[in-house]
Amino acid sequence: MRRATLTLTVRCMFKTPVRGVRASGQAVRHAVAGLVLIALSVAAAVAGSSVWNGAPYPTADPDAVAQRLKDRSDTVYDDFALPERYAADSGSINTGACYYRGLRGITHIDQPRRDVRSFGLDWSVPDIPEATARDAQRRVRERLMKQGWKLIHDGNRAGATFRELGFRFEDPEGVDQIDVRWNDSTTTLFISVYAPCGQVPDEFEEYGWSEADWHPNEETP
Repeated sequence: MRRATLTLTVRCMFKTPVRGVRASGQAVRHAVAGLVLIALSVAAAVAGSSVWNGAPYPTADPDAVAQRLKDRSDTVYDDFALPERYAADSGSINTGACYYRGLRGITHIDQPRRDVRSFGLDWSVPDIPEATARDAQRRVRERLMKQGWKLIHDGNRAGATFRELGFRFEDPEGVDQIDVRWNDSTTTLFISVYAPCGQVPDEFEEYGWSEADWHPNEETP
């Protein structure tokens, strides 16, 4: 009788802790499973937002972008090295439309975003003979290529009744572009300096924007 009692006591001593360990292990597994589910839910939400909204636009300081485009225009004008009798017209920076990305764009087809803009500075130099235009463009091409800009469009072409000269380069970071064109119909050099879409501050107003105007170096007020 005493032996049976001792055996039962020993079994109870070992059986209770094993159940406790098993219960504790199950709790840990449930906790880990819960954390995994939370992580998966967060990842799914982030992925869903990315698919819905698409890649976010970079932020843009309109004044800083404007100054960059004007500096690039100054450099192009200097590289033209035109005789003094050929004067450039002043230009102004305008913004362009940018659209929703991702699946959200399907619900906003052809609807531009009010908080995202592109920027472009257009100016020209009239009454340029073809030989002068060719030399001017060559100097700009050479400088851009030396600085690592990439030629993304070559617009030199000729037909029975027309001749056109031109090119478009993109900067090494793949951000800004410079486009130069000339044709024998207008005999005018057309220059466009472009910055891609960026998210602008809520308070930005293009109307009356003080940084929008550009004047050639020798005509700066």
